Amino acid sequence: MKLTILIIDVDGCLPDAKLNSSHRKKMVCMKNNKDRFGKAICACLMMILITVAGPLSVQADMAPRMTDILITNNTGNVLLYARLVDCFKKEMETAILAGVPAVFTIQLDVYQERSYLWNKHVVSKEIRRIIKYDNLKKIFSITTNSDSQPVILQDFESAQKAMADLNGISVIPISYLSKGHNYNARIKVKIDKVRLPFNMEYVLFFVSLWDFETPLYKIRFSY
Repeated sequence: MKLTILIIDVDGCLPDAKLNSSHRKKMVCMKNNKDRFGKAICACLMMILITVAGPLSVQADMAPRMTDILITNNTGNVLLYARLVDCFKKEMETAILAGVPAVFTIQLDVYQERSYLWNKHVVSKEIRRIIKYDNLKKIFSITTNSDSQPVILQDFESAQKAMADLNGISVIPISYLSKGHNYNARIKVKIDKVRLPFNMEYVLFFVSLWDFETPLYKIRFSY
């Protein structure tokens, strides 16, 4: 049985959607108002809006986030497809090329929605994806949840793409779902602890160096 996707809500991004709606309303105003004075006022308002919103949009574009989000299923599991963008900062790239492993932790929670009671928490899981560069062999290895067979890549660009592409991530087994019910999956990705070379202690990088966390995404689906 196929899942039905109802809506995607992205925490922290709804104000941008309202801003775009306001932008479109002003465009309609400018097209339909035949009065020159009205056009001039609308044009001025548009210029002010673009001046104020422009830097905010640039900052938002630079923040780590998930795009192209899709929830679907195969015969056994609910699956997540998505892509991480702006997740590799310059300092982070430098550290990886120096041999410091980077760990992305995908956090997943699934809730069954109920009308008269609080939502029921069905499952919670974390998926750890680690990228490491071998300076001697000049190769990148990517492991997921300590898999015995890492993915080996020759160049950094391909390794970054492999880290950023979330293809067919298992969210929850179909057998955990009840037919005729609505669910929501809450997903985010954040930086985890990294082990430095030469068996140094675990270090968690703060602020601008490795401060990595996407917004919390909520995808509603029915079964």
